[in-house]
Amino acid sequence: MTDKAQIAVEIIPDMLIPLPDGTQLSARVWMPASASDTPLPAIIEYLPYRKSDGTAARDHGMHAHFAAHGYVCLRIDRRGCGESEGLFDDEYSERELSDGVDLIHWIAEQPWCNGRVGIQGISWGGFNGVQIAARAPEPLRAVISIGTTADRYHDDIHYKGGIQLSENIGWAATITSWLSTPPDPALRPDTWRETWLKRLEHTPFVAERWVAHPTRDAYWKHGSICEDYAAIKAPVLAICGQHDGYRNAPAAMAEGLNGEVKAILGPWGHKYPNISTIGPSIDYLGEALRWWDRWLKDAETGVEYDANYRAYVMDSIPPNNGLTFRPGAWRGLSGGEVERQVLGFSEKAMGKAEPFSAILEPDLRCGEGAGEYFPFGLGPFEMPEDQIADDARSLCFDTVPLVEDTEVIGAPKLSLTLRSDTPKGQVIARLCDLRPDGTSHLISTGLLNLAFREGFETAEPMEPGTDYQIALSLDQAAYRLPKGHRLRVALSSSYWPYCWPEPGFGQLTVTLGALELPILTSCAGAAVNFDAPKPMEERKYRQIRDKTADKTRTMAEDGKITLRVHGDHGAQEDVETGLITGSAMAELWSIHPDDPSSAVADITWDRMLGRGDWKIETRVTSQMRGLRDHFEITQTLEAWENGTLIFARDWAAKVPR
Repeated sequence: MTDKAQIAVEIIPDMLIPLPDGTQLSARVWMPASASDTPLPAIIEYLPYRKSDGTAARDHGMHAHFAAHGYVCLRIDRRGCGESEGLFDDEYSERELSDGVDLIHWIAEQPWCNGRVGIQGISWGGFNGVQIAARAPEPLRAVISIGTTADRYHDDIHYKGGIQLSENIGWAATITSWLSTPPDPALRPDTWRETWLKRLEHTPFVAERWVAHPTRDAYWKHGSICEDYAAIKAPVLAICGQHDGYRNAPAAMAEGLNGEVKAILGPWGHKYPNISTIGPSIDYLGEALRWWDRWLKDAETGVEYDANYRAYVMDSIPPNNGLTFRPGAWRGLSGGEVERQVLGFSEKAMGKAEPFSAILEPDLRCGEGAGEYFPFGLGPFEMPEDQIADDARSLCFDTVPLVEDTEVIGAPKLSLTLRSDTPKGQVIARLCDLRPDGTSHLISTGLLNLAFREGFETAEPMEPGTDYQIALSLDQAAYRLPKGHRLRVALSSSYWPYCWPEPGFGQLTVTLGALELPILTSCAGAAVNFDAPKPMEERKYRQIRDKTADKTRTMAEDGKITLRVHGDHGAQEDVETGLITGSAMAELWSIHPDDPSSAVADITWDRMLGRGDWKIETRVTSQMRGLRDHFEITQTLEAWENGTLIFARDWAAKVPR
C-alpha cells in the first residue's frame, strides 16, 4: 500500500444496477483500469443523499483514493433518491436493507469484482452498513461504520432515555427537504419531471410516524443490531466523535460484537475523521485502507493488533461554542485499564454517601447552553456553552478539588432514589468539569423519562409520593480532569430545546444518589498515534452564494423565549456538470418559562437545483407543538419549476402523548 496513486481510474457517473423486482439503482463508480484484466474487491457507500450533487464533493476524493489503491468504488443512491428509480418509504426500511443485500450480491457477480465487497458510511450510511451486515450476505467481508448506532430507539436522532429529542422533528423536516428534489435532467432527460412529480406525491409524512412510536417497539427494534449482535459476521471498524450525537456506538459495538471489531472515539463532530471541523483530524483514508487491505485483500496490515478501543482523551479547556481544535492525547485500551469509582451524594456534595433530601424544582430555561446535537461546522454556535447558567437552574452535587489528574474513559452511570408529586417526569443529568477559572465545562449527558424506569417497551406512570430507585447511563466520554478541578453532577427535570419537556410541571425529591465513574487506572492505556490527514483530490466548484449562519435568543414582553437558528449553506456550481445547488434552513424554538405545554418548533428548509435557464426550488415548512395531551404536527411541501408553483401539499396530525 502506498500513498501515491498508482492505478489509473475511470469515473462512470451513472451505472445502473438492476434489482430483482426490475427497479434500477444509480451508482457513481470509480473503476480502476486494472479491473478489466484482474477482478478487484469493491467498496460501496449506499445513501439517499444524491450522489450527483448532495455528497459529490465528499465522495470524489475519498473514493478516487480507494480506487487508486485497487478497489472498485460505488457510491449508490438508495431507492427513490437521486437518479435511482422507485419511491422512498422510510429510513432503514425493510425495502432499503433488502435492496442493499441484493446490491452486494449483484456487485460480487460482476466481471470486474473478485467476489469480495466492503461497505462504509457515516450517519445514514453508517447505520445501513451495519444493518445490512446483520443480514450476513456472503460477499460482504468488511464494514466501516461512522457516526452510527447499535440501538435505533435509545441512541438515534429520535429518542434518548425514552424522551423525544427535538431533533426528531428537525430531522423529519430535513429529510423531507432532501427527498423533494428531482433526478438530474442531464442524466434523466426524458423522465426526470415525471419521476419528480411522482416522488412529491408519494412523500411520506415521517414526522407523524416517528412521533407515533414513543416506546421501544418493533418499529425501532427493526434495524437495531443490538437485538442480535451475533448476526454480524464481517469485521467491523466503528468510529465516532465525542461531539457527535452518536458517540456511544463504538464502545457498544466493541463490547457487543462477537467477531473482529475495533473502535475509535475521536474529538470530532458529525463528520468523517479526516475532514472534521473539530481537530485534530486523522488520516481516515490510510486507516480505512489498512482495514480494506486486511479483510478484502488478505494483506498483513496489522489491524488485528490495534487496541480494541482507541479514544482521544480531551484536555480541559474553557468552554468555547466555536471550538475548532481540542488538545488531548490518544489512548489505546484492550481491556482491564478502566476501573469503576463510586462517588456517593450528600447535601449538594459528591464523594461520601450521606442521607439527605433535596428538591429538584422545574426550570424550563435549563438547556440553553446545550449546543447542537450534531455539530456540522455551520457556524460559531454549535458547541456547548459555559454550563454555569444551566447549573444555576439545576440541582448540583460537587466533589472537593481533585488531588490528582484523573482520566475518565467510558460511560458514567448514575443511580438515584427519588419521588415525584406528579405521575410523569424526566431527569436530565449532566457531568461537568468545574474549572478553577469559574467556568463549567460539559463532559457528558444522560436522559431518562421516568415512565421508562423499568425499561423502554412500556410506559409506567409514577405513583406520586412513592420512592423509586432509578438508574441511567450518561454518554461515552474520554476526558482528562486536572488536579484542582472539581467534578459536578447537575440534575434537571427538563432540557429545552434539546428535548421536549413533559406537558406539566412536577417537583422531584431526591434522597439518595451515587455516580459510578469509569477511571483510567495507573496502568494507563498505551499511547497511540494517527497520521495527519493527507490531501484528497478535490472536485471543483464555483461559489455563487457564500455560507452564513447565526443563532440568537430573545425574550418577548410576555416572557416567551425564542431561539432562532439560521443557516444558509450557500450556492455553488459543479464545474464538471454545470449543476447549481443551494439550500438554507431556519429554525425557531419557543417556550414560555411558566408553561411547558407552550413549547413550539418551527422549521423551514429551502432547496434549489439549476442549470442554464432551468431551475427548480422546494420549500418544506414543519411545525410541532407539545400540548398537554398530544403533539400537534403540521407540514407543508411546495415545489416550483422556473418560478411557477407546480406542487403543494399539506399534512396535519395529532399524536397522543
